[in-house]
Amino acid sequence: MGLCEGRTVIVTGAARGLGRAYALAFAAEGANVVVNDIGASLAGEGRDTSAADAVVAEINGAGSGRAIANYEDITDWDGAKRIVDAAVAAFGGLDVVVNNAGIVRDRMFVSATPDEWDATMHVHLRGHFCVSRHAVDYWRACQKAGQAVDARIINTTSGAGLQGSIAQAAYATAKGGIAALTLVQAAELGRYGITANALAPAARTRMTEQAFAEKMATEGEAFDVMDPANVAPTVVWLGSAASAHVTGCVFELEGGKIMLEDGWREGPVVDKGARWGAADVGAAVDRLIADRVPPRAVWGTV
Repeated sequence: MGLCEGRTVIVTGAARGLGRAYALAFAAEGANVVVNDIGASLAGEGRDTSAADAVVAEINGAGSGRAIANYEDITDWDGAKRIVDAAVAAFGGLDVVVNNAGIVRDRMFVSATPDEWDATMHVHLRGHFCVSRHAVDYWRACQKAGQAVDARIINTTSGAGLQGSIAQAAYATAKGGIAALTLVQAAELGRYGITANALAPAARTRMTEQAFAEKMATEGEAFDVMDPANVAPTVVWLGSAASAHVTGCVFELEGGKIMLEDGWREGPVVDKGARWGAADVGAAVDRLIADRVPPRAVWGTV
């Protein structure tokens, strides 16, 4: 019996890369999977249903899980509800939402445009919001009807969002927002039987091959560190009943590494016990910086 036997999972952006790896891994553990993907380009343009259909065919052909394709736009409020409704109609319920879909519009900040900024925020932040919000409505209704709820929201942040990344101001900002959203969801939704966690995966995808080509070139090595399938087992476990005690966490995943992010926390402090004079602030700040744990470097600066 698989780890997710009988559980129903929505995976957005599931036709390629990490999303495809998640969908296949969930199905291999007995889950019912909604393979959601509009088939857009890396920049979020165009439509192609064939990639999602291919993943569904692969899952259904393997026989360990079941899958349906869904081509709704995660940023459309009504469309997002149709994704949740499709899961319930096909499989009788919903247990897990994996918010994986995203786009990238790499650009140095001095050259960034409002349209690129808005498109990135729209897909990442609104997309995470819309699908999760309708899923939560469904789970709350189940609880009010007396049904036990053991649900999961699994969001996708990024190293770019946790520490910044050169030429990715919009992407990093959106991903940082998703990490914060996860903390709020975990704090608010536990009373309904819903956990919320986030991933910062490092793997070879259309997105990373473009931005970090040299780092992603691990195919053919004894252990292909950047194979997206390496990330999937942790995602599957987080979607299982076994993870009910884990919420509000952000995990960085790469190859065989599972790293728990320690998060923003209070660092060194100096308290004068009275109002500061502007001329005195500089010395205090210098002391705080000297006493702090050095932050990780912004991606692309070293």
